[in-house]
Amino acid sequence: MPTAPAKRASKPHGNSKVTRADWLHAARDMLVRVGVGGIKILTLSGELGVARSSFYWYFSDRTDLLIALLQTWETRNTRCITDKCDLPAADISHAVCHFFECFIDDTLFDQGLEFGVRDWARHDAEVRAKVEAADATRLAAITGMYARYGFETSEADARARILYFMQLGYHALDITEPMATRMSRLHGYLKGFTGHEPDPGMLEAFRARAANT
Repeated sequence: MPTAPAKRASKPHGNSKVTRADWLHAARDMLVRVGVGGIKILTLSGELGVARSSFYWYFSDRTDLLIALLQTWETRNTRCITDKCDLPAADISHAVCHFFECFIDDTLFDQGLEFGVRDWARHDAEVRAKVEAADATRLAAITGMYARYGFETSEADARARILYFMQLGYHALDITEPMATRMSRLHGYLKGFTGHEPDPGMLEAFRARAANT
């Protein structure tokens, strides 16, 4: 994808109801629904109920919008995983539960945006490179998490890949389960992903958090 052109100087918007975030959210929804080809300024302005010209207070052109959308994805989804993997934990099972927090709270990891970007990457080499870089960053964070709890390098790498690719595959297959069903498998998941027996008190605390999310 080409480099973003310089933005116009910021100035008050003619339609105060619509913000830069609104344009990005509309672009995100269009990406999820129909793919990147459906992200057109005229289409988005119709979705938002504003004049097409209002777009240009926030973005130079469509390319500028697409770059901002990718930055939103990188910031939200990748940072969510790396931040959770860096949190202190009592043991590796507790640490993996921190990782799981990204996927039980819709305000953290945006599943629709994730797979919209991955579909986009199938047809755009520069976006594909960004996806590969994001995967590498996320895997490094998860590998580091395992290493902090005593796993040697090759095992930490293998377990990180199993955990990460399982989680992405779970969403890619569009599996829908009640949260209670997912939580009923938590003990087995943690034992499988860590090789350790999880603390019962930690399990109950995590289940309670999931139930209230």
